[in-house]
Amino acid sequence: MIRFENVTRKYRSSAKPALEDISVEFNRGDFVFLIGASGSGKSTLLRMILREGLPQRGKVTVAGQNLVLMVERRVPHYRRSIGMVFQDFRLLPDKTVYENVAFAMRVIGAPRSAIKKQVMKTLERVALDHLARRYPHEISGGQQQRAAIARAIVNKPAIVLADEPTGNLDPAASEEVMKILRWINASGTTVVMATHDRAIVDAMGRRVVQLHRGRLVRDEAAGSYDPPEGSQAWELLAAEQEKTGLRASDPMPLLTEAVPVTGTDGGQHPAGHDDAPSAESPQQAPAREPAEREAEAGTSVLRRREYQVSFPEDDADAEPDAPRTDIKPSDLPDFDEQGELR
Repeated sequence: MIRFENVTRKYRSSAKPALEDISVEFNRGDFVFLIGASGSGKSTLLRMILREGLPQRGKVTVAGQNLVLMVERRVPHYRRSIGMVFQDFRLLPDKTVYENVAFAMRVIGAPRSAIKKQVMKTLERVALDHLARRYPHEISGGQQQRAAIARAIVNKPAIVLADEPTGNLDPAASEEVMKILRWINASGTTVVMATHDRAIVDAMGRRVVQLHRGRLVRDEAAGSYDPPEGSQAWELLAAEQEKTGLRASDPMPLLTEAVPVTGTDGGQHPAGHDDAPSAESPQQAPAREPAEREAEAGTSVLRRREYQVSFPEDDADAEPDAPRTDIKPSDLPDFDEQGELR
């Protein structure tokens, strides 16, 4: 359904490609986690699916349609088939929850009666129908993200792209968001989600595509956040961590271990744990080597591991309407090789 063929994308502000010789395919109904360090190319890849950028080399196709050949006036029509979810929600602050979701239907010219029915139905699905008349600043971050998801799916897109949708949420709100995305995927919608949240990736066990410095280094069918020992990604990250002065014997120390610290009470506590006393007062803190500071900063990701995140098979309360497991290319706008709408 989505195919990258030897794609390279460069920005004028950087000599190094944001994406370099990427070849990967996402099939209909896939749920894919896109992982990698900040700057690895995750957001660039998502933007290219949305056709917010074109490759300098290679080809991107969606449902058989070559995005490079698509003429500009057809791009808005194409994007109606894609729902986009962002880390920062991007809700209109002066519009209610209902109006934010309805906006996605108004821009495509849907009739008012259809808008009211579909918007309320979608808000019910994300458990926000009782907050339809609230403004974004009147609801929580998790509720804002659910409203953003409702806006993304109200037009029943074939593809949902999510760029770190849980990045600004606490674990409980993150789990609710993931349940909704999982439910969307169960209806046949392809979901591609960029994330740094290892707890969610590990809990769901879905396909994992890993980027590193603009290159594809791992594509695992049912993966975890950390690459398998001995894999290309494992060896690459091990070599880089050794160069930075971290322990070469454990290629993923920042991701898998809590480094004990001695608290003011004389006891040892896992770094990053909420009940760990401060090891040093600001006045007593000695100067630290860069590697020590990096190691200490890395343990902060362990806060997420204190929460149990699980997605049992029967946790989807409502069955989606009209399952879309047999999505066909005709579900997307049909363009010829010159980018003209057939």
